Amino acid sequence: MSRRGFLGTAAAGLAGVMLAPGIRLVEIAQAAAPTAGANPGVRWGMLIDTTRCASGCTDCVDACFTENGIDPKKTRTSSQWIRKVELKEAKTGRSASVPVMCQHCAEPPCVDVCPTGASFKRADGIVLVDRHICIGCRYCMMACPYKARSFVHEPLSDQKPDIPRGQGCVEGCTLCVHRQDRGDHTTACAEACTKAGHGAIVFGDLNDPTSEIARRVRELASAPLRADLALDPGVRYQGL
Repeated sequence: MSRRGFLGTAAAGLAGVMLAPGIRLVEIAQAAAPTAGANPGVRWGMLIDTTRCASGCTDCVDACFTENGIDPKKTRTSSQWIRKVELKEAKTGRSASVPVMCQHCAEPPCVDVCPTGASFKRADGIVLVDRHICIGCRYCMMACPYKARSFVHEPLSDQKPDIPRGQGCVEGCTLCVHRQDRGDHTTACAEACTKAGHGAIVFGDLNDPTSEIARRVRELASAPLRADLALDPGVRYQGL
């Protein structure tokens, strides 16, 4: 279906939604979300130890770009799949270098505002964008409190077959969903951080009490970014 044809169909569908009290867009999106490869018993997440994350190190960012076929030199705006944020506590002067990406919230505001269902959360907690039905409205970018999504302005070429991207669409961190679906159970950023000897990023199943990430979350103090928003992110931070 053409994008214009889809918009017409979507508008008709949304009109019906508006006539049905109690129905929210997020519920429509969740009902239509693809489930292939997603285990509802799993919740993928990350634990980032900021005390091990070195200021100026970009190993995780570089690995993400390489894995997903992103060339920052060819884009009009910098990618927001993952970025390093330097934080400084005003009272003590203590600083920290923090990787920030899509937080893969249990209650994702990007999904709530998407008018087409392109933004959706899988059964295993990974929040994604379906480029085939994304209309580029960028509502999700405005709704995300972490500034974790980017808009693709340029035509793309030489893409990787298992990581589809599209001009005119919004994109963001996928927790390397292609890796999870083939059973690798790691991400490019976590793998690069480990290989570099930093060990600042742990990836795994938060629902598995025997996993390293679940054990660390259980035994060590950690917190999500913007806990006040009650979004229940799948990404946790230590040392903040």
